[in-house]
Amino acid sequence: MTMFKPLASGILALTLALGLGGIAQAQDAETATPIEIKDFTLGSPDAPVKITEYASFTCSHCARFHETTFKPLKAEYIDTGKVEFTLREVYFDRYGLWAAMMARCGGDMRYFGITDILFETQSEWAGSEDPNVVVENIKKIGRTAGMDDATLDACMKDGAKAEAMVARFEENMKADGVEGTPTLFVNGTKHANMAYPELKALIEAELAK
Repeated sequence: MTMFKPLASGILALTLALGLGGIAQAQDAETATPIEIKDFTLGSPDAPVKITEYASFTCSHCARFHETTFKPLKAEYIDTGKVEFTLREVYFDRYGLWAAMMARCGGDMRYFGITDILFETQSEWAGSEDPNVVVENIKKIGRTAGMDDATLDACMKDGAKAEAMVARFEENMKADGVEGTPTLFVNGTKHANMAYPELKALIEAELAK
């Protein structure tokens, strides 16, 4: 049975993000430049099947999905040009928001490698109740991906970007009627979390059209 975690409000997530000294610093709304928050994708833009996953980096069901379903999906369909995959971040809490801020700092070339690490080591980096420990754990992952401390500090103190990320996440989830994670869209049709054989059957049905 698929279980969904209740969604925290974006306002709460942002408040938590801005509440830790040394992390995201807000900017004056009158002087801030609007920031565009994009989605990250894998696979061919010409792929006949488009899959979008809504996921949180602190969601245990999402970590399980990426271990048991995403890996074979990537090997069999994304890497072969049959599926274009998009990850849309959901922020249940400040830890997930901070992790997403760091992952985005890696850019297109590093983003999915970083997200793999975040899901695979979720219980390690997010396992502390001390937010300062979690911040350092997130930065360690960023260093592993090749970012230096100056880059990481700048990324995680970017309050304007944090605010824009939260606004985008709320807008997307409302528009798509998403109530938990992971939620999948296969060629625009919404589905709950599922095992790989079920997803494979959906993909094959789309490919047969």
